[in-house]
Amino acid sequence: MYAIVEIAGQQFKVQKDQKVFVHRLDAEAGSKVEFDQVLLIDDKGKVDVGAPAVDGAKVTAEVLNHVKGDKVIVFKKKRRKGYRKKNGHRQSFTEIAIIGIKVKKQAAKKEAAEK
Repeated sequence: MYAIVEIAGQQFKVQKDQKVFVHRLDAEAGSKVEFDQVLLIDDKGKVDVGAPAVDGAKVTAEVLNHVKGDKVIVFKKKRRKGYRKKNGHRQSFTEIAIIGIKVKKQAAKKEAAEK
């Protein structure tokens, strides 16, 4: 079973017991978070696509820790003018572990066949 869920503005394909690095969340390490923006769920070949999200579906995760990504160097230069500017950036990430994917069971729909 896997789900495509929107976390902090990005879409991730997640499964149970998977670790994912997402943009920094406002949650403490060790706390549990729930994401209800589940866009798609695949349960043993049965695909349920939301419009835009699947009703009653939630992905629960545990915040493991907050880390910083690798440094990205930005260097600007204009030739023959003596203009040089160097800048660096490190993005903050949150490492989460997916605990489970919950789907609200829908009542079986009865189809009346009239001929």
